[in-house]
Amino acid sequence: MRKIGFLLAFISIEWVAVGQILQPITWSFDQQKKAGNDIELVFKTSIQNGWHVYGQNLPSGGPVSTSFHFDKVTGARLVGKVTSSSPMIKEYDKTFAMTLTWYEHQAVFIQKVTVTDPKKFLISGYVEFMGCNDENCLPPAKLPFSFGKIVAQTVSSSSAKSPSLKIHKALVPAVVKVLQSVQPDSVQPTTTVPTAKLDNPTWKPVINQLNALGNSSGTNETHDPFWLIFLKGFLGGLLALFTPCVWPIIPLTVSFFLKRSANKQKAKRDAGLYGLSIIAIYLVLGVLITLIFGASALNSLSTNAFFNLFFFGLLVLFAVSFFGAFELTLPASWTTKLDNKAESTTGIMSILLMAFTLALVSFSCTGPIIGTLLVDVAVNGSYLGPAIGMLGFALALAIPFMLFAMFPMWLKSMPKSGGWLNSVKVVLGFLELALALKFFSVADLAYGWRLLDREVFLVLWIVIFTLLGFYLLGKIKFAHDSDVKHVSVTRLFLSIVTFAFALYMVPGLWGAPLKAISAFAPPLYTLDFNLNPQSEHTVYNDYDQALKAAALQNKPLLIDFTGFGCVNCRKMEASVWTDPKVKQLMNEQFIVASLYVDDKASLSQPMEVTENGRTSLLTTVGDKWSYLQRSKFGANAQPFYVIVDAQGNPLTGSFSFTEEPVRFVAFLEAGLKHSIKK
Repeated sequence: MRKIGFLLAFISIEWVAVGQILQPITWSFDQQKKAGNDIELVFKTSIQNGWHVYGQNLPSGGPVSTSFHFDKVTGARLVGKVTSSSPMIKEYDKTFAMTLTWYEHQAVFIQKVTVTDPKKFLISGYVEFMGCNDENCLPPAKLPFSFGKIVAQTVSSSSAKSPSLKIHKALVPAVVKVLQSVQPDSVQPTTTVPTAKLDNPTWKPVINQLNALGNSSGTNETHDPFWLIFLKGFLGGLLALFTPCVWPIIPLTVSFFLKRSANKQKAKRDAGLYGLSIIAIYLVLGVLITLIFGASALNSLSTNAFFNLFFFGLLVLFAVSFFGAFELTLPASWTTKLDNKAESTTGIMSILLMAFTLALVSFSCTGPIIGTLLVDVAVNGSYLGPAIGMLGFALALAIPFMLFAMFPMWLKSMPKSGGWLNSVKVVLGFLELALALKFFSVADLAYGWRLLDREVFLVLWIVIFTLLGFYLLGKIKFAHDSDVKHVSVTRLFLSIVTFAFALYMVPGLWGAPLKAISAFAPPLYTLDFNLNPQSEHTVYNDYDQALKAAALQNKPLLIDFTGFGCVNCRKMEASVWTDPKVKQLMNEQFIVASLYVDDKASLSQPMEVTENGRTSLLTTVGDKWSYLQRSKFGANAQPFYVIVDAQGNPLTGSFSFTEEPVRFVAFLEAGLKHSIKK
């Protein structure tokens, strides 16, 4: 599967529901007396055949390491770090280009300790690890331990209804953030673990009540509609046609089919089969991604900071390639072998191999376009999106081959290859660079770096599109560009559109909502100097504080489960929240709480919760709000809106997404009506 290409290597994730109990790994914690005041803390894990646990201190960018975290140490001091003398497997993994280590069957870890005050002796913390085999991985687990008067405890790495993650045994650390940390319910700490408990009655589940009220007029489809995904793919295929890797091949390939057979009808049929083969190849690529992705994982990708950083780097790489710094090419041996095979084969197989050759030869131009399309579909969380997007892309790519074969006289009217083809690549490079900033913005917001606030983002986009306008006018020239002796009408109109778009964004530097780019730009609250404060709403970022405000002001609470990387959340805020009627209702009739499920800020104290029979630790603010959304309201997609009273009880059904303010107004008024009745 990894040989599909580097475009698939980082996204081979699929949720698989299992209806059996998976308990491949168990841990036991003990302490052993040594000479004097020295003791050893013993962490022993037993691993079923076929499963493994990763070693410690793996390189960044690789899978999840086994790590030991000591949150509380009293009456003792740790001597050195946790070590292990158990047999360890060490292999180089091509996917992550690094050497990985893991344990099989059994592993014993030792932490040396010197006791300074036996009466106060207490050590507690947790071990973080992941159990995997060659096909599945259990979600990462954080198992608490404590050492004191009673030191032995045995815990399991999983329990009933535990979801399994179908991936290669090397799992990137970001998946830990995508998944919720899972911890078994069999842990019984012998002393107090330094965690907070969520025992507030306002957190009690209201899933049944919410389901009884039904979903309001918003749509549950938080991803792009399939027709739009198909259209994006089709437009991407059209762009790929007008690149130096594809356009010159069209007349050569069609001429080959026409000369290959004296029978014109057979030649046309072969060209048609060639086009269908192109569609089949790219459709299979989309289907593969559809099979290895699941809806939950796709939705999580949209708000995962690590993956957004990865996408940022990938799109910058594509942009630099399109600017002409280098070409992304597949091994020449692949195309040579396929070409030779196509020449020695006849019939349909020969045509299919020729289509494969086209896909490989054109990869340096089509690869970045396909990669961008797949990234966009992935972060939109659509389950069938990759297949539909690839169908649109392949259809646009195949149509010219079939049409020119049916009407060979059209070949004479085709624009000749030239410098304009490279100009198309450069324009795509500017667009890739602009899109890359959107993904960096998601990670920047999630971690609170504040490196790419709204005004910085807009300035960069203004500069990028201004430079693109100058390039179209021939004022900027790259190494592979031809001289622009005169500006064509097409270039002139494109430059007008580009400059107009750059000017459109200028007022956004001082608070204009810029609805056209609301899905890309950081939210308004990151703006340092806002001349339009009316465009912002006063909201709470804490559920419990918002409930107290709702009780004091005798208003219903509108909860907005959102994410820094949630595209549709930004669309709602720009196109719906700014509507005068919506603004009036939200500002005057409701307390509003926006809870970011991907907020990476650490909690002042980890929270221990039990969910579906499993105990887990919540370590970040985003973990806390994500757990609240799942456990209390039974949902995990964003945006997600629910209106509750001061006790946390729902007043109307939930609402997901719309770009029509009138529908959201109806939702707000329904909640307000039921609030008045109470």
